[in-house]
Amino acid sequence: MSTLKKPDLSDPKLRAKLAQGMGHNYYGEPAWPNDLLYVFPIVIMGTIALNIGLAVLDPATVGEPANPFATPLEILPEWYLYPTFQILRILPNKLLGIACMAAIPLGLMLIPFIESVNKFQNPFRRPLATTIFLFGTAVTLWLGAGAIFPLDKSLTLGLF
Repeated sequence: MSTLKKPDLSDPKLRAKLAQGMGHNYYGEPAWPNDLLYVFPIVIMGTIALNIGLAVLDPATVGEPANPFATPLEILPEWYLYPTFQILRILPNKLLGIACMAAIPLGLMLIPFIESVNKFQNPFRRPLATTIFLFGTAVTLWLGAGAIFPLDKSLTLGLF
C-alpha cells in the first residue's frame, strides 16, 4: 500500500554521510502518497472523533444565566487585560490612560530601529533590548497583580 524508497548502500556519498551519523534525509519514505494520502486523513479524523467524544462525554457548561439586577461589587476583566485595566484605574485622566496604552505598541515598534546597529541574537549581547524587555515585563506583572487589589492598595500590592 505504501511506497518505500530503499537506500543505495553502494553510493559513496551516502556511505560517507552514514559514517558521520547523517543521511537520514537522503533516503526514506516519500511524503506522497504515504503521509499525505494515508496518515494525515487518519490523524485529522481521529482528532475530530476525539473532540466529539469529549464533547459528548463531558459537555462544557456555560455557567449561570446573567442577572442584570445582581451586579458584583468589583467587576474585573479577563486576566490578560489586567495591566491595561490597572492603567485606566490609576491614572486620573482617562485620555492620558488611553495615550499610555497606545504608547506601549508604538514603543515596541520602535525597538528594532533603536537596536538596528546590533546584529546579535544573544540577549546578553543586546543590553538595551534586554533591559527594555525585562523592565516592561516587570511593569506588566506589577500592574497585572495590582489590578486584583482595591484601588488604595493597587500600586503597592498591599506590601507597604
